[in-house]
Amino acid sequence: MSAARRVPLSPRFSLQKLMANIPILRSIEKVPGGLMVVPLLIGAAFKTFAPGTADYFGSFTKALFTQPLTILAIFYVCMGATIELRATPYILKKGGALLITKILCGMAAGIILGHILGEKPIAAGPLIGLSTLAIVAAMNDTNGGLYMALMGKYGRPKDVGAYAVMTLESGPFLTMITLGVAGLSAFKWQDLAGAVLPLILGIILGNLDPECRKYFGKAAPPLIPFFAFALGFGLDLHTVVKAGLVGVLLGLGVVVVTGIALFLADRLTGGNGVAGLSAASTAGNAAAVPAIVAAANPAYQEAAGPATVLVAASVVITAIVVPLVTAWWAGRVGYPGADAADALATSQTEAATDTAVAGARGAARARADDDDFRGAH
Repeated sequence: MSAARRVPLSPRFSLQKLMANIPILRSIEKVPGGLMVVPLLIGAAFKTFAPGTADYFGSFTKALFTQPLTILAIFYVCMGATIELRATPYILKKGGALLITKILCGMAAGIILGHILGEKPIAAGPLIGLSTLAIVAAMNDTNGGLYMALMGKYGRPKDVGAYAVMTLESGPFLTMITLGVAGLSAFKWQDLAGAVLPLILGIILGNLDPECRKYFGKAAPPLIPFFAFALGFGLDLHTVVKAGLVGVLLGLGVVVVTGIALFLADRLTGGNGVAGLSAASTAGNAAAVPAIVAAANPAYQEAAGPATVLVAASVVITAIVVPLVTAWWAGRVGYPGADAADALATSQTEAATDTAVAGARGAARARADDDDFRGAH
Protein backbone atom coordinates (compact mmCIF):
# COMPACT_ATOMS: atom_id res chain seq x y z
CA MET A 1 0.00 0.00 0.00
CA SER A 2 1.53 3.28 -1.04
CA ALA A 3 2.04 5.99 1.54
CA ALA A 4 -0.53 8.74 1.54
CA ARG A 5 0.63 11.77 -0.41
CA ARG A 6 1.15 14.84 1.79
CA VAL A 7 -0.60 17.94 0.59
CA PRO A 8 1.51 21.04 1.33
CA LEU A 9 -0.17 23.93 3.06
CA SER A 10 -0.61 27.09 1.09
CA PRO A 11 2.28 29.47 1.96
CA ARG A 12 -0.08 32.40 1.65
CA PHE A 13 -2.52 30.86 4.08
CA SER A 14 0.26 30.08 6.57
CA LEU A 15 1.69 33.59 6.36
CA GLN A 16 -1.71 35.19 6.87
CA LYS A 17 -2.38 32.93 9.83
CA LEU A 18 1.00 33.78 11.34
CA MET A 19 0.58 37.53 10.86
CA ALA A 20 -2.89 37.43 12.38
CA ASN A 21 -1.50 36.01 15.62
CA ILE A 22 1.51 38.20 16.43
CA PRO A 23 0.70 39.93 19.78
CA ILE A 24 2.64 43.13 19.07
CA LEU A 25 0.64 45.49 21.26
CA ARG A 26 0.31 43.01 24.12
CA SER A 27 4.06 42.39 24.10
CA ILE A 28 4.87 46.12 24.13
CA GLU A 29 2.44 46.75 26.99
CA LYS A 30 4.25 44.11 29.10
CA VAL A 31 7.23 46.49 29.21
CA PRO A 32 6.79 49.14 31.97
CA GLY A 33 5.83 52.32 30.13
CA GLY A 34 6.19 50.30 26.93
CA LEU A 35 3.98 52.44 24.69
CA MET A 36 6.36 55.33 25.39
CA VAL A 37 9.69 53.57 25.92
CA VAL A 38 9.72 51.03 23.04
CA PRO A 39 8.91 53.51 20.20
CA LEU A 40 11.34 55.98 21.82
CA LEU A 41 14.16 53.41 21.60
CA ILE A 42 13.20 52.47 18.02
CA GLY A 43 13.40 56.14 17.02
CA ALA A 44 16.77 56.44 18.78
CA ALA A 45 18.01 53.37 16.88
CA PHE A 46 17.13 55.06 13.57
CA LYS A 47 18.93 58.23 14.69
CA THR A 48 22.03 56.25 15.70
CA PHE A 49 22.34 53.79 12.81
CA ALA A 50 20.37 55.43 9.97
CA PRO A 51 20.25 59.18 10.71
CA GLY A 52 19.50 60.12 7.09
CA THR A 53 16.28 58.13 6.87
CA ALA A 54 13.93 61.10 7.34
CA ASP A 55 15.66 63.27 4.71
CA TYR A 56 15.95 60.35 2.28
CA PHE A 57 12.19 59.71 2.16
CA GLY A 58 10.96 63.24 2.93
CA SER A 59 7.26 64.18 2.80
CA PHE A 60 4.98 62.54 5.40
CA THR A 61 7.68 60.12 6.48
CA LYS A 62 10.01 62.99 7.39
CA ALA A 63 7.19 64.66 9.33
CA LEU A 64 6.56 61.43 11.25
CA PHE A 65 10.25 61.27 12.18
CA THR A 66 10.82 64.94 13.02
CA GLN A 67 7.58 66.64 14.19
CA PRO A 68 6.77 65.43 17.73
CA LEU A 69 5.40 68.79 18.92
CA THR A 70 2.47 68.70 16.50
CA ILE A 71 1.45 65.24 17.69
CA LEU A 72 1.92 66.33 21.32
CA ALA A 73 -0.39 69.32 20.83
CA ILE A 74 -3.15 66.96 19.65
CA PHE A 75 -2.36 64.58 22.51
CA TYR A 76 -2.85 67.30 25.14
CA VAL A 77 -6.18 68.34 23.63
CA CYS A 78 -7.35 64.72 23.92
CA MET A 79 -5.92 64.41 27.43
CA GLY A 80 -7.64 67.61 28.53
CA ALA A 81 -10.98 66.28 27.33
CA THR A 82 -10.74 63.46 29.90
CA ILE A 83 -10.44 65.90 32.85
CA GLU A 84 -13.83 66.30 34.53
CA LEU A 85 -14.18 69.49 36.56
CA ARG A 86 -17.06 68.19 38.66
CA ALA A 87 -15.66 66.30 41.62
CA THR A 88 -16.77 65.32 45.10
CA PRO A 89 -15.19 67.06 48.13
CA TYR A 90 -13.19 63.93 48.97
CA ILE A 91 -11.76 63.70 45.45
CA LEU A 92 -10.87 67.39 45.52
CA LYS A 93 -9.18 67.03 48.92
CA LYS A 94 -7.26 63.86 48.12
CA GLY A 95 -6.37 64.72 44.53
CA GLY A 96 -5.53 68.31 45.45
CA ALA A 97 -3.24 67.24 48.30
CA LEU A 98 -1.33 64.81 46.08
CA LEU A 99 -1.14 67.32 43.21
CA ILE A 100 0.18 70.14 45.41
CA THR A 101 2.69 67.82 47.07
CA LYS A 102 4.02 66.68 43.69
CA ILE A 103 4.40 70.29 42.57
CA LEU A 104 6.16 71.29 45.80
CA CYS A 105 8.60 68.37 45.45
CA GLY A 106 9.48 69.51 41.95
CA MET A 107 9.85 73.13 43.04
CA ALA A 108 12.08 72.22 46.00
CA ALA A 109 14.29 70.13 43.73
CA GLY A 110 14.33 72.89 41.12
CA ILE A 111 15.30 75.61 43.60
CA ILE A 112 18.08 73.56 45.23
CA LEU A 113 19.54 72.05 42.06
CA GLY A 114 18.99 75.21 40.03
CA HIS A 115 21.48 77.05 42.20
CA ILE A 116 23.96 74.19 41.85
CA LEU A 117 23.58 73.09 38.23
CA GLY A 118 21.78 75.95 36.47
CA GLU A 119 20.23 75.13 33.09
CA LYS A 120 23.09 72.98 31.78
CA PRO A 121 23.50 69.23 32.31
CA ILE A 122 26.47 67.75 34.18
CA ALA A 123 29.18 67.40 31.53
CA ALA A 124 31.41 64.72 33.08
CA GLY A 125 31.67 62.22 35.89
CA PRO A 126 29.37 59.44 37.12
CA LEU A 127 26.27 61.70 36.93
CA ILE A 128 26.89 62.86 33.35
CA GLY A 129 23.74 64.15 31.64
CA LEU A 130 21.82 64.83 34.85
CA SER A 131 20.17 68.25 34.93
CA THR A 132 17.64 70.28 36.83
CA LEU A 133 15.29 69.91 33.86
CA ALA A 134 15.47 66.10 34.00
CA ILE A 135 14.78 65.93 37.74
CA VAL A 136 11.90 68.41 37.71
CA ALA A 137 10.26 66.76 34.68
CA ALA A 138 10.56 63.31 36.28
CA MET A 139 9.00 64.50 39.54
CA ASN A 140 6.20 66.68 38.25
CA ASP A 141 4.01 64.17 36.40
CA THR A 142 2.40 61.01 37.86
CA ASN A 143 1.85 57.80 35.91
CA GLY A 144 -1.96 57.91 35.90
CA GLY A 145 -2.53 54.41 34.53
CA LEU A 146 -0.27 52.93 37.20
CA TYR A 147 -1.92 54.97 39.97
CA MET A 148 -5.46 53.98 38.95
CA ALA A 149 -4.50 50.32 38.55
CA LEU A 150 -2.92 50.20 42.02
CA MET A 151 -5.76 52.08 43.67
CA GLY A 152 -8.28 49.88 41.88
CA LYS A 153 -6.70 46.94 43.69
CA TYR A 154 -5.58 48.42 47.01
CA GLY A 155 -7.82 51.48 47.38
CA ARG A 156 -11.40 52.62 47.10
CA PRO A 157 -13.24 53.86 44.00
CA LYS A 158 -13.08 57.46 45.21
CA ASP A 159 -9.31 57.11 45.62
CA VAL A 160 -9.14 56.16 41.95
CA GLY A 161 -11.21 59.25 41.14
CA ALA A 162 -8.62 61.49 42.83
CA TYR A 163 -6.52 61.24 39.69
CA ALA A 164 -9.09 63.43 37.93
CA VAL A 165 -7.56 66.35 39.85
CA MET A 166 -3.98 65.15 39.43
CA THR A 167 -4.28 65.14 35.63
CA LEU A 168 -3.80 68.93 35.80
CA GLU A 169 -0.06 68.23 36.19
CA SER A 170 0.09 66.76 32.65
CA GLY A 171 2.24 68.61 30.14
CA PRO A 172 5.13 71.05 30.33
CA PHE A 173 3.32 73.97 31.96
CA LEU A 174 4.11 73.11 35.60
CA THR A 175 7.70 72.25 34.73
CA MET A 176 8.11 75.67 33.11
CA ILE A 177 6.59 77.36 36.17
CA THR A 178 8.86 75.34 38.47
CA LEU A 179 12.01 76.26 36.54
CA GLY A 180 10.97 79.91 36.61
CA VAL A 181 10.32 79.83 40.37
CA ALA A 182 13.73 78.18 40.83
CA GLY A 183 15.31 81.33 39.41
CA LEU A 184 16.50 79.76 36.18
CA SER A 185 15.87 81.13 32.69
CA ALA A 186 12.32 82.41 32.62
CA PHE A 187 9.72 81.89 29.91
CA LYS A 188 7.66 84.49 28.07
CA TRP A 189 4.01 84.55 29.10
CA GLN A 190 3.12 83.60 25.52
CA ASP A 191 5.21 80.44 25.81
CA LEU A 192 3.58 79.53 29.13
CA ALA A 193 0.12 80.13 27.70
CA GLY A 194 0.98 78.19 24.55
CA ALA A 195 2.08 75.21 26.63
CA VAL A 196 -1.24 74.96 28.47
CA LEU A 197 -3.78 76.14 25.86
CA PRO A 198 -4.21 72.73 24.13
CA LEU A 199 -4.94 71.15 27.53
CA ILE A 200 -7.42 73.92 28.40
CA LEU A 201 -9.13 73.54 25.02
CA GLY A 202 -9.57 69.83 25.70
CA ILE A 203 -10.92 70.50 29.21
CA ILE A 204 -13.50 72.93 27.80
CA LEU A 205 -14.62 70.52 25.08
CA GLY A 206 -14.82 67.55 27.44
CA ASN A 207 -16.85 69.39 30.06
CA LEU A 208 -19.22 71.05 27.60
CA ASP A 209 -20.02 67.78 25.85
CA PRO A 210 -19.60 64.31 27.44
CA GLU A 211 -19.53 62.82 23.94
CA CYS A 212 -16.44 64.93 23.18
CA ARG A 213 -14.82 63.57 26.34
CA LYS A 214 -15.48 60.03 25.21
CA TYR A 215 -14.47 60.68 21.60
CA PHE A 216 -11.20 62.54 22.26
CA GLY A 217 -10.35 60.45 25.31
CA LYS A 218 -10.12 57.33 23.16
CA ALA A 219 -7.68 59.08 20.83
CA ALA A 220 -5.09 60.00 23.47
CA PRO A 221 -3.40 56.59 24.09
CA PRO A 222 -2.82 55.75 20.39
CA LEU A 223 -0.92 59.02 19.93
CA ILE A 224 1.73 58.12 22.54
CA PRO A 225 3.83 55.77 20.35
CA PHE A 226 3.93 58.32 17.54
CA PHE A 227 5.27 61.29 19.49
CA ALA A 228 7.57 58.90 21.41
CA PHE A 229 9.06 57.66 18.12
CA ALA A 230 9.63 61.21 16.89
CA LEU A 231 11.23 62.19 20.21
CA GLY A 232 13.46 59.12 20.00
CA PHE A 233 14.69 60.22 16.57
CA GLY A 234 16.24 63.20 18.31
CA LEU A 235 18.38 60.95 20.54
CA ASP A 236 21.60 59.02 20.05
CA LEU A 237 21.84 55.55 21.63
CA HIS A 238 25.41 56.25 22.67
CA THR A 239 23.97 58.87 25.00
CA VAL A 240 21.36 56.37 26.22
CA VAL A 241 24.07 53.89 27.22
CA LYS A 242 26.01 56.56 29.09
CA ALA A 243 22.88 57.66 30.94
CA GLY A 244 21.81 54.14 31.97
CA LEU A 245 22.91 54.11 35.63
CA VAL A 246 21.99 57.77 36.10
CA GLY A 247 18.49 57.02 34.84
CA VAL A 248 18.12 54.20 37.36
CA LEU A 249 19.26 56.51 40.17
CA LEU A 250 16.84 59.21 38.99
CA GLY A 251 13.92 56.75 39.04
CA LEU A 252 14.80 55.52 42.54
CA GLY A 253 15.20 59.12 43.69
CA VAL A 254 11.71 59.99 42.42
CA VAL A 255 10.22 57.05 44.33
CA VAL A 256 12.05 57.90 47.58
CA VAL A 257 11.67 61.70 47.59
CA THR A 258 8.14 62.06 46.21
CA GLY A 259 7.07 58.79 47.88
CA ILE A 260 7.86 60.06 51.38
CA ALA A 261 6.22 63.44 50.74
CA LEU A 262 3.11 61.95 49.12
CA PHE A 263 2.83 59.31 51.85
CA LEU A 264 2.72 62.03 54.52
CA ALA A 265 0.24 64.11 52.49
CA ASP A 266 -2.02 61.09 52.12
CA ARG A 267 -1.90 60.35 55.86
CA LEU A 268 -2.62 63.99 56.73
CA THR A 269 -5.76 63.94 54.55
CA GLY A 270 -7.18 60.83 56.21
CA GLY A 271 -5.62 58.12 54.03
CA ASN A 272 -3.45 55.18 55.02
CA GLY A 273 -0.53 56.11 52.77
CA VAL A 274 -1.34 53.71 49.93
CA ALA A 275 -2.60 56.45 47.58
CA GLY A 276 0.51 58.52 48.23
CA LEU A 277 2.87 55.68 47.44
CA SER A 278 0.87 54.80 44.31
CA ALA A 279 1.46 58.31 42.96
CA ALA A 280 5.27 58.29 43.46
CA SER A 281 5.99 57.57 39.79
CA THR A 282 6.90 59.27 36.51
CA ALA A 283 4.33 59.45 33.70
CA GLY A 284 5.26 58.10 30.29
CA ASN A 285 4.46 61.37 28.56
CA ALA A 286 6.82 63.22 30.95
CA ALA A 287 9.63 62.12 28.63
CA ALA A 288 8.22 64.57 26.09
CA VAL A 289 8.50 67.57 28.42
CA PRO A 290 12.24 68.37 28.02
CA ALA A 291 11.90 68.77 24.25
CA ILE A 292 8.92 71.10 24.65
CA VAL A 293 10.71 73.16 27.29
CA ALA A 294 13.79 73.47 25.06
CA ALA A 295 11.60 74.54 22.13
CA ALA A 296 10.19 77.34 24.29
CA ASN A 297 13.56 78.39 25.73
CA PRO A 298 16.85 77.59 23.91
CA ALA A 299 18.75 77.84 27.22
CA TYR A 300 17.62 74.25 27.92
CA GLN A 301 18.56 72.90 24.48
CA GLU A 302 21.75 71.23 25.70
CA ALA A 303 19.97 69.52 28.60
CA ALA A 304 16.91 68.40 26.63
CA GLY A 305 18.42 65.35 24.88
CA PRO A 306 19.97 63.68 27.95
CA ALA A 307 16.94 64.71 30.02
CA THR A 308 14.57 62.89 27.65
CA VAL A 309 16.57 59.69 28.07
CA LEU A 310 16.79 60.03 31.85
CA VAL A 311 13.08 60.73 32.26
CA ALA A 312 12.27 57.72 30.04
CA ALA A 313 14.46 55.59 32.30
CA SER A 314 12.65 56.99 35.34
CA VAL A 315 9.34 55.96 33.76
CA VAL A 316 10.52 52.35 33.59
CA ILE A 317 12.16 52.23 37.03
CA THR A 318 9.23 53.83 38.86
CA ALA A 319 6.76 51.56 37.03
CA ILE A 320 8.65 48.57 38.45
CA VAL A 321 9.39 49.81 41.97
CA VAL A 322 6.17 51.66 42.86
CA PRO A 323 3.86 48.58 42.57
CA LEU A 324 6.24 46.58 44.78
CA VAL A 325 6.38 49.27 47.48
CA THR A 326 2.62 49.89 47.31
CA ALA A 327 1.77 46.18 47.57
CA TRP A 328 4.12 45.79 50.55
CA TRP A 329 2.58 48.71 52.44
CA ALA A 330 -1.00 47.74 51.54
CA GLY A 331 -0.30 44.29 52.95
CA ARG A 332 0.78 45.88 56.25
CA VAL A 333 -2.15 48.28 56.66
CA GLY A 334 -4.83 46.23 54.90
CA TYR A 335 -6.95 47.21 51.92
CA PRO A 336 -10.52 46.74 50.65
CA GLY A 337 -11.02 43.16 49.55
CA ALA A 338 -7.96 41.85 51.38
CA ASP A 339 -10.07 39.72 53.72
CA ALA A 340 -12.06 38.34 50.79
CA ALA A 341 -8.84 37.56 48.93
CA ASP A 342 -7.43 35.77 51.98
CA ALA A 343 -10.66 33.83 52.41
CA LEU A 344 -10.61 32.85 48.73
CA ALA A 345 -6.98 31.74 48.96
CA THR A 346 -7.74 29.75 52.11
CA SER A 347 -10.76 28.05 50.54
CA GLN A 348 -8.73 27.23 47.42
CA THR A 349 -5.96 25.74 49.58
CA GLU A 350 -8.46 23.70 51.61
CA ALA A 351 -10.14 22.47 48.43
CA ALA A 352 -6.79 21.45 46.97
CA THR A 353 -5.89 19.67 50.22
CA ASP A 354 -9.23 17.84 50.30
CA THR A 355 -8.76 16.77 46.68
CA ALA A 356 -5.25 15.51 47.40
CA VAL A 357 -6.41 13.60 50.50
CA ALA A 358 -9.33 12.07 48.61
CA GLY A 359 -7.00 11.07 45.80
CA ALA A 360 -4.57 9.46 48.23
CA ARG A 361 -7.37 7.55 49.95
CA GLY A 362 -8.69 6.37 46.58
CA ALA A 363 -5.24 5.16 45.55
CA ALA A 364 -4.78 3.32 48.86
CA ARG A 365 -8.20 1.68 48.50
CA ALA A 366 -7.36 0.60 44.94
CA ARG A 367 -4.09 -0.97 46.11
CA ALA A 368 -5.90 -2.81 48.91
CA ASP A 369 -8.49 -4.17 46.46
CA ASP A 370 -5.70 -5.26 44.13
CA ASP A 371 -3.91 -7.09 46.98
CA ASP A 372 -7.15 -8.83 47.97
CA PHE A 373 -7.69 -9.90 44.35
CA ARG A 374 -4.21 -11.36 44.07
CA GLY A 375 -4.59 -13.14 47.42
CA ALA A 376 -7.83 -14.76 46.28
CA HIS A 377 -6.15 -16.10 43.12
